[in-house]
Amino acid sequence: MKLIPYGKQHIDNKDIASVAKTLKKEKITTGDEVEKFEKEVSNYLKCKYSATCNSGTSALFLAMRSVNIKKNDTIIMPSINFISSYNVAKLFGAKIYLADVDKVTGQMRPMDVLNCFNKFKLRKVKAIIVMYNGGYPQNAEKFFDLKRRFNFIIIEDACHALGAKYIIKKNAYRVGCCKHSDISTFSLHPLKTITTGEGGLVTTNSRKIDQRIKKLRSLGLKKFKGKHWIYDVVFQGFNFRLNDFQCALGISQLKKINKFLEKRSKIAKIYNEELKKNSHILTPNHLKNYLSSNHLYIINIKKGSLKIKENLIKYMLKNKIILQYHYIPIYKFKIFKDKYIGKNAELFYKTAVSLPIYFDLKKKDQRNIIKKINNFFKIC
Repeated sequence: MKLIPYGKQHIDNKDIASVAKTLKKEKITTGDEVEKFEKEVSNYLKCKYSATCNSGTSALFLAMRSVNIKKNDTIIMPSINFISSYNVAKLFGAKIYLADVDKVTGQMRPMDVLNCFNKFKLRKVKAIIVMYNGGYPQNAEKFFDLKRRFNFIIIEDACHALGAKYIIKKNAYRVGCCKHSDISTFSLHPLKTITTGEGGLVTTNSRKIDQRIKKLRSLGLKKFKGKHWIYDVVFQGFNFRLNDFQCALGISQLKKINKFLEKRSKIAKIYNEELKKNSHILTPNHLKNYLSSNHLYIINIKKGSLKIKENLIKYMLKNKIILQYHYIPIYKFKIFKDKYIGKNAELFYKTAVSLPIYFDLKKKDQRNIIKKINNFFKIC
């Protein structure tokens, strides 16, 4: 029996042809495909500016650097997230406070941000980093209300949420439009909604931020029109560029994004319908005003423990099915030296597990996944 991963990319012949065609061009980096991809992303998300880079982590670096995060600046971020946001903020010397999260979704809420302000007696916060775990974009407008009150910068770590939407007063907004944030960052890793192999995106409605990001991602260089031999270095930047054949793949993938999102939604619906019958499991309860990209399908084990969760993962692995943690709380890592509030984060860590969800997941495989999960709770 073939191993079923928790996620994987879908690459078709059109994707391959797009990449192959670009490889035959004179310029295969910093060429036309980069600008074309960025324009198409901006059109899709309805933001003013998009910048490509070589990873989601680079996107976070560029976002923080572009708004001048520096030593001793205070940042609040969720305790449940991949390590990238924490690592980048530490690199800049920021003071980091990890907020608690909702015990079911694993997402930081506005009340958790306020609790950080109150518990740690914070007066000035430079930025908060919001992360939509699994692709469910809850509370974007409420975080924006807090921004008005406390005057901090909002960076959306939207690596899971490309294609997700939220609705306010009958108006639909895609995550990344930056109507309720200053900057959004995305990953284009193979497991994400669309892929460029490795890659990232930064979106904003600020021309100043966009111009700075595009210099930072290219070694901080400023070039002079008509004089290719002259340049200046205006920022301490890095080579975080995405090349043309990767952008060609991104353009081809973006054309299929609605198909990808629709399939993920169907898979999530089947899981919801079948697993809600299991009294040991809590399935996602997404409100109608928030439309998830369904990057992950996360269940919570009722009255769960880390031992039960690990036994489930081991049992499924024996049956050639990979489940995953999303995520181990940041405060549990050896490198963590900052302050946190983590009561609900601990509960989420002990009870939440991600099931396979991706475009090529076959119905028979999904039925088998559901069957094996149900069997586990009969025997555990």
